Amino acid sequence: MGLIQREIEKIGIPTIGVSIVREFTEKVQPPRTVFVKWPFGHPLGEPGNIRQQRAVILEAFKALYSITAPGEIVDLPFRWRRHDYESYEEPSIAAD
Repeated sequence: MGLIQREIEKIGIPTIGVSIVREFTEKVQPPRTVFVKWPFGHPLGEPGNIRQQRAVILEAFKALYSITAPGEIVDLPFRWRRHDYESYEEPSIAAD
């Protein structure tokens, strides 16, 4: 995915990746990535856990704006099946 991200970025479209295998992400060095330490095949979260999936997507969008160095990886604080998404506060993303 990181290689595709780089090509998309070359034409001026910002990208963000969600990684669950940090080792591969560090080797490929995509432009921007958020990392979650979750089981393989579940980058957005548990099946059917809408709050969890929404939290990952919103944090990824937030990182799209906050990452300034190419290749930076932001570790998301969420824990598989142990994080309380009921009290999760959605980040405010200012539209420019």
